[in-house]
Amino acid sequence: MKRLWLKDWPWQTVVVINAGLCKEKQALHKPTSAGHELARNLWEDARDRELTLRETLDICRQCHKFAPFCFYNGNTFAAIGRTLMQDILHKLPPVEAHTLRSVVGHYIAGTIGSKELKAAMKSLEE
Repeated sequence: MKRLWLKDWPWQTVVVINAGLCKEKQALHKPTSAGHELARNLWEDARDRELTLRETLDICRQCHKFAPFCFYNGNTFAAIGRTLMQDILHKLPPVEAHTLRSVVGHYIAGTIGSKELKAAMKSLEE
């Protein structure tokens, strides 16, 4: 099912989330010269497109890989990905919801791959 998953998530919201994470950990919040514009452009272009959930999670993962901020890129985009899924997660049994939420965060952060995400998302298809 395709939706405008990122419609209500302007880039400025992403910046605010990262700033909050950095402030909490007393880390420098600053855009990087190499990845900030790449990630911002990818993100803003995706906001106007209907995407599948998987495509949306892939955009979160790619933005993380661009490292648009000095710190907490993985945490920033994983938090967004997990938040986007809240309506879906509430419809699942608690253990499945917890597992899928965790897998999505790890996928976006790059600590697990496509195969694991696909297996976890199989419960959504059933």
